[in-house]
Amino acid sequence: MQAMRTSVAKGFTLVEILIVVVILGILAAIVVPQFTNAANDARQGNVETQGSTLQNQLELYAAQNNGNYPTVVQLNADAADGSLNGWSVMIDGNYIKEAPTNPFGNTTLVTVSAAANATAADTEANAGDGTQGWYYNPGNGVIRASGGQY
Repeated sequence: MQAMRTSVAKGFTLVEILIVVVILGILAAIVVPQFTNAANDARQGNVETQGSTLQNQLELYAAQNNGNYPTVVQLNADAADGSLNGWSVMIDGNYIKEAPTNPFGNTTLVTVSAAANATAADTEANAGDGTQGWYYNPGNGVIRASGGQY
């Protein structure tokens, strides 16, 4: 007599595959927002570090220039050929290596703060929506990132 062969199906059923896909979807929904927050946290850390460095270098500039801070025009100076050569007064004086880019607005432009006697809190309150690079008060040397928390 011949032995009967039984074949066992190998593989996954459709229901098993659907369960795995649903579990992976749930895990992705939990993990992905954390990476988004990490990117914003990194931008925030970057702008805080840049702002602190700029503030220190503006104080050094003022100490070496009879208490006078650079003007907004000096920070947004145009080169002779018409191209924007911003921050040249700070770069040429070896206060900073390159023009600081605000990671929220992705620009190096400097805008004067609303009030000539604005405090740090006032300048931060006028920091806008991130379309400008930096808000600066040449009267007291306070600089803040537009759109950031610094």
